[in-house]
Amino acid sequence: MSVLVLGIGNLFMTDDAVGVKLVQRLQKEYNFPPQVAVVDGGTMGISLLPLLEGKERLLVVDAIEKGHSPGTLIRLSGDDVHVGFRFKISSSQIGVEDLLAAAELIGTAPREVVIMGVQPAALECGTDLSPIVEERFDGLLERVLEELSGWGVTWTRIAEDKRMYG
Repeated sequence: MSVLVLGIGNLFMTDDAVGVKLVQRLQKEYNFPPQVAVVDGGTMGISLLPLLEGKERLLVVDAIEKGHSPGTLIRLSGDDVHVGFRFKISSSQIGVEDLLAAAELIGTAPREVVIMGVQPAALECGTDLSPIVEERFDGLLERVLEELSGWGVTWTRIAEDKRMYG
């Protein structure tokens, strides 16, 4: 089974960076099988379309604006993914919506799409996550790993000494 884990967001917009920062941590601290791609999609939007080709499952990680209390962890799947686009999900929403629509149009849409993230507390210029989103970061990471495990994806944590020395 081919899986794409896609972190999106803007590293210079406080909590909007949560998806990118989470994927960067996955890349640094975890090993995944070859059929699992873990990609920092930043704000590339529709230009990510080739990455969806041949993927059965897509897990997008992003800041999700749903009007909940800041720091609330959110999971959208099935019809909720498309319903979520009726409202602003994040500053990268237009790119994700266009990406999924284009994939459906050309027949390369993954059969399952899940969007996971956190309700942002701040979306202004800045490179640090807000304190509440930083506090919830590890919980979001756990949920992403649980989602992948539920899909049958195996992963291992890279040993501390390997991260430090290569």
